[in-house]
Amino acid sequence: MPLQNRVDPFGHIHAVGARGTLMGNRGGCFHRKDRTLRPTHWASRQWIICVLEFRGRKRELMAPGLYTELFFLDEPTALAAGHRPCFECQRERARAFASALSARSGFSGKPSASDLNDAIASEMQGRLKGEYEPSASEAVNLPDGAMFASGDYAWLKLGPAAWRWSFEGYGHAASLPEGQVTVLTPSVTVDALKGGYRPAIHESVNRQGV
Repeated sequence: MPLQNRVDPFGHIHAVGARGTLMGNRGGCFHRKDRTLRPTHWASRQWIICVLEFRGRKRELMAPGLYTELFFLDEPTALAAGHRPCFECQRERARAFASALSARSGFSGKPSASDLNDAIASEMQGRLKGEYEPSASEAVNLPDGAMFASGDYAWLKLGPAAWRWSFEGYGHAASLPEGQVTVLTPSVTVDALKGGYRPAIHESVNRQGV
């Protein structure tokens, strides 16, 4: 049976067999010795996105007392789920993400990792605890790389099209829906995308000619 370690764009964690292209964690250990998850699916506000391989390090998944490894289809998925690039294994991407926010979201300068944790993970934790709802917007006004919910599905916004998300990849493009949609990507991360940050998108989109 697969471990419960695959994250969807809503921030929920599932046990599925499909593999992800990125790893991450939520600031520590929230699994039990039998590698099942505790009721609260995070340990702190340090929700990061990591590469699958870094400096030859090898890890036992969900080792007792160590951080709970999570996996994502791609970077837009991880960003929508409330994670941000790691300042160690993805230093350049983390710096680019912070630079894209320098003049946005009320930051007086380039935000630190702690600033990003407080702004992004706290928003997602509030959503997952049911304290408030995500924002709404017209899909056409979202930046490329943002994700939104329409119907029962999550969608990636790219140009004039929407791509339906799944754990295996994206389906064929559809027209952007009219009217308001539920924005899954946290507000600060949307600002980073508007500021020029370009997330790495799963190859299933490239295979379909976009």
